[in-house]
Amino acid sequence: MNSSALLAASGAALQKLDPRTMIKTPVMLIVELGCAATLVCALLRPSVFAFGLAAWLFLTVVFANFAEALAEGRGRAQADALRASRSSLRAQRVGPDGGIEEVPAAELHVGDTVLVRAGQVIPGDGDVVEGAATVDESAITGESAPVIRESGGDRTAVTGGTTVLSNEIRIAITSQPGSTFMDRLIELVEGANRKKTPNETALDIFLAVLTVVFALAVVALAPMAWFSHAPQSLLVLIALLVCLIPTTIGALLSAIGIAGMDRLVKRNVLAMSGRAVEAAGDVSTLLLDKTGTITIGNREATDIIPLGGGSPRDAAYAAQLSSLADETPEGRSIVRLAETGLGLAPVPEDAYAQARFVPFSAATRMSAIRLPDRTVVKGAASEIVAWARAAGAEVPPELDAIVSRISDKGGTALVIAEATPLAGADPAAELAPEGCAHGRIVGVIRLTDILKPGMVERFAQLRRMGIKTVMITGDNARTAKAIAREAGVDDFLAEAKPEDKLALIRREQEAGAMVAMTGDGTNDAPALAQADVGLAMNTGTQAAKEAANMVDLDSDPTKIIEIVEVGKQLLITRGALTTFSIANDLAKYFAIIPAMFMAAFPGLGLLNIMGLASPESAITSAVIFNALVIVALIPLALRGVSYTPSTSSRLLSRNLLIYGLGGLIAPFIGIKLIDLVVSLIPGLA
Repeated sequence: MNSSALLAASGAALQKLDPRTMIKTPVMLIVELGCAATLVCALLRPSVFAFGLAAWLFLTVVFANFAEALAEGRGRAQADALRASRSSLRAQRVGPDGGIEEVPAAELHVGDTVLVRAGQVIPGDGDVVEGAATVDESAITGESAPVIRESGGDRTAVTGGTTVLSNEIRIAITSQPGSTFMDRLIELVEGANRKKTPNETALDIFLAVLTVVFALAVVALAPMAWFSHAPQSLLVLIALLVCLIPTTIGALLSAIGIAGMDRLVKRNVLAMSGRAVEAAGDVSTLLLDKTGTITIGNREATDIIPLGGGSPRDAAYAAQLSSLADETPEGRSIVRLAETGLGLAPVPEDAYAQARFVPFSAATRMSAIRLPDRTVVKGAASEIVAWARAAGAEVPPELDAIVSRISDKGGTALVIAEATPLAGADPAAELAPEGCAHGRIVGVIRLTDILKPGMVERFAQLRRMGIKTVMITGDNARTAKAIAREAGVDDFLAEAKPEDKLALIRREQEAGAMVAMTGDGTNDAPALAQADVGLAMNTGTQAAKEAANMVDLDSDPTKIIEIVEVGKQLLITRGALTTFSIANDLAKYFAIIPAMFMAAFPGLGLLNIMGLASPESAITSAVIFNALVIVALIPLALRGVSYTPSTSSRLLSRNLLIYGLGGLIAPFIGIKLIDLVVSLIPGLA
């Protein structure tokens, strides 16, 4: 942290002294009121002890505000850069008659359509409704490589402030000015308008109750001291109250929450609320799409198996023909395998000049090429077998065994069939088997899913964290089972439809689980909205991003695992520092209580185990330690307690040992060292 950031945080800490701001943290408001009362006492009866207490109580409040201001200030540089990217934007708005008018971007509203050409900045959030273009999103993702945005499909969403590099697109605006993705991102990184999470609110109430209990205890000490002939001054009672209430966690609570969200921002994840970050820490069931998350995403053709007495070359040629117009990664890999792996020459253009290509669709689950003398189809085994039978083919007896073997090993089997078109058949009915004869099944293509590196280890890590993993895939149950076994996933949902995902999430939640999932398409929106943690990809549709409570700017589905770790680190940090704070308060009893009553009850000297020089130096040292420990813990609050995947019981035991025991021991050492210095000051010895 540079000096300018520290200076800015110091100024913000002083601005936060306004009681209207301090009331948000009741514990520190009590300290501020105590500081004011101490200052009045010091002015009425000046003494080194009184002014010293007032000064250190003031610093206690400032240090608490400084922790929060420092956490907020860490994102201001990034926010300034984001603001700069939106300066004075103009938009080419398309009118109802198709005409173009130039207007300020701030005047755009939901439903407006804008035209953006190469070199222009996209004026607002929206969906591409016409055209395709490469877009530079480095302003929000930091990634310099351009991305493709196009109408239709799941890559339609664009973000205001990004730049079109090529071609032109028409965009339907989906956000009002002031509530765009960039606006929300700026608010997040600055920590502005951050609402307290339910857990923070609950902890605030707990700390407030403790404060009231200790305040009543301190008030009760005054008459007890008077009756025991050891009357205590208001200064001592205030010092006792401040040292007993949980000021440490009260001072750092807000900073811990802001820093947790900041750690997500550094990973290019936008959390719509602090509640989402906390929910990530409590996740017990994690839903992951197979393709692109567990596997690399592009299945590779690794083998072509001939059937029906045909030669390997015949099967490879049929596979090559059926994939000529297949621009999917799988289709291109089939052509590549036929030409480079099996030695076939590229198909000359004149061989398919009169061909009709039928692309793959989810409805038919097959694709085809229709030539004048033959029709070749490839696709899911059940669909191709039904097509081939209708075209008069006999199913080879070994087909089921081959398909089952491929599925059992985690691969995907595509079956190839061909037939001769009948004279006079309707050319518009490209896939109708009734228009074909002499059908035969030619072979089977093996597509292999490749696991992403390190996924097995990551799933083992999640299991140590007590998180159940569920793989979601459109594959059949056999293939899904094999890949789940290979990856080390706990469970799987095969042949999953959008409603199946939603039903699974609801079942898990009804069983008491906190569920996280990723998605990018409009059909994922219901499940993303239902999940406790819904992570949408920035490349996905606007509907998915609106339904989710987190957006990954890098569009990396595996980042959900890191998000869970950040959430757990946030909860552990808060719990550890709460434990330290309460244990800390218990230890301070031994500094102040003996000092208050030792004169009236000499026997209490046995409790002065630290051997503090005088009642005044003991109380002053405790107050100084109370302030300095906040400063000492600010780096830990911002960085977070180191997190090692383990069970909840082990983590609790570790925190109690380190932070509970540490909170008890630290005051004894710290107060004694401070007392050695304070006792040298005249008036406190």
